[in-house]
Amino acid sequence: MTVSLDLNTAARNLPDTPKGLIGLTREKMATQLSDDFGLDSKQARMRTSQIFRWLYNFGVTDFGSMSNVSKNLKASLTQRYGQLSEIARPEIAERQISTDGTRKYLLRFAPGIEAECVFIPDVGRSGALCVSSQVGCTLNCTFCHTGTQKLVRNLTPAEIVGQVMVVKDDLEEWPSTEHGRQLTNIVFMGMGEPLYNLDNVSEAIEIISDNEGLGISRRRITVSTSGIVPEMERLGEETQAMLAISLHATNDDLRDVLVPINRKYPLAQLLEACRTYPGVSNARRITFEYVMLKGVNDSKAEARKLVSLLKGIPAKINLIPFNPWPDSPYECSDWETIEEFADIVNRAGYASPIRTPRGRDIAAACGQLKTESIKQRASERRKEALT
Repeated sequence: MTVSLDLNTAARNLPDTPKGLIGLTREKMATQLSDDFGLDSKQARMRTSQIFRWLYNFGVTDFGSMSNVSKNLKASLTQRYGQLSEIARPEIAERQISTDGTRKYLLRFAPGIEAECVFIPDVGRSGALCVSSQVGCTLNCTFCHTGTQKLVRNLTPAEIVGQVMVVKDDLEEWPSTEHGRQLTNIVFMGMGEPLYNLDNVSEAIEIISDNEGLGISRRRITVSTSGIVPEMERLGEETQAMLAISLHATNDDLRDVLVPINRKYPLAQLLEACRTYPGVSNARRITFEYVMLKGVNDSKAEARKLVSLLKGIPAKINLIPFNPWPDSPYECSDWETIEEFADIVNRAGYASPIRTPRGRDIAAACGQLKTESIKQRASERRKEALT
């Protein structure tokens, strides 16, 4: 009884602008509940365990649904954080479904702040959600449509985790602990460079991988980087996530053009960071992503150079047929060329699957994500008004 009265008194005395709970790790949630309601550490941990499970395992969107939380506490939580606003999902501004079942979501986090995520079903008996870590990007990779959109800002842990929750809503996959889930893998391969937002990405991974919450194993979470070498060791130590490298070239001259961050962190530094990545082994191989660009990086000589370059690194090589976008300077390699390239890499002992393009018809494939959606939709509305 005393605790309930203290909670209500504390809630009434708090500032008008509330902090949310989504996006807080267990430790931070316990600290916030303690600060907001004057709970001791034991009480804060117990309440955190209850609330965390309701939010991330059951996916509830209001405090009133938390059946094992006391009536007084639910009232205090609602008074402090709002009935829906602070545990609601990002707004789905647009949702598209490809003919192959791929789903692309344009999510609005705040006015003018939008990013895309993509759910790809049936990826090796599982489904992968490609999440964004930034709105826009600074890296300007010349084959990537996202690189033509200026960086707006980093996404917060709440906004990253919110992408997962929105898709789970759409797939009707609550509770998280049920068997037969479609969404089994998370890949940080959407908009942005995750290692330029590593603090928030690390916290999001901690939440996503919690066994009593969303429950996606760290071995099923992959972070793709274009090669921000100084942050790679920290990524491995803090997250234990699987690592993917956006490689695309076997020499510095070409990679300087395709992936300009290479001018700062050239191949020798990048590959040394791969060899020393925490936990790398034959059981935890690094994935090297290699987009196939016609007449640019797809020769047999390049395939042999790639094999030599990666010698000694436990690796898998994903060959990605280039996905076209408006005014792109590149074309996709011919299918026969891609197969010949893959054959050379396979014979050298590397798994080198050719990634089947998914969601091309809705611009959801690798390298196609971009969100100038507000301007585009406004332009379309003006056209409709004139017809």
